[in-house]
Amino acid sequence: MTVLRGSSVVLRPTLTEDVPALAAIRATPEVRARWRGEDDLEAEIAGDLEDPGTVCLTIRDGERIIGMIQWYSEDEPDYRHAGIDLFLDPAVHGRGLGTDAVRTLARHLIDDRGHHRLVIDPAADNAPAIRCYEKVGFRPVGTMRQYERGPDGTWHDGLLMDLLAPELKR
Repeated sequence: MTVLRGSSVVLRPTLTEDVPALAAIRATPEVRARWRGEDDLEAEIAGDLEDPGTVCLTIRDGERIIGMIQWYSEDEPDYRHAGIDLFLDPAVHGRGLGTDAVRTLARHLIDDRGHHRLVIDPAADNAPAIRCYEKVGFRPVGTMRQYERGPDGTWHDGLLMDLLAPELKR
């Protein structure tokens, strides 16, 4: 995987030495509420790096690590698509860096990897994330009812969004 450059961010393959910084971001209350995780976030992120079905990229703004974006691919020819997920340091929210990261990865998945369709599935109540994805061209497909269990043990809805290659807002 090569380094991907957006208008502000750089996405590069996640390295073992990135794990402490990424775990610190995952531990922030805002990110933890959405991504949750076990007590040992460093071990969890290190485990994500070992998953052969997921590509993890560290998001950098200048020299600073500001998050991680990951993607997977469904390679069955009749259902081929890619999915994206990310977390971003709350200290940089509202600056367009998440939009830049998603757009940069989407462009790579479409232009370089040949995907015609991408999916992303934010929590249905995560309005800032949904706005971010819509700026890139993702559209709501439908609500996935009681999609994920929250930290309080109750089930919460998710929003399935997709993007077709011609809809990418470059």
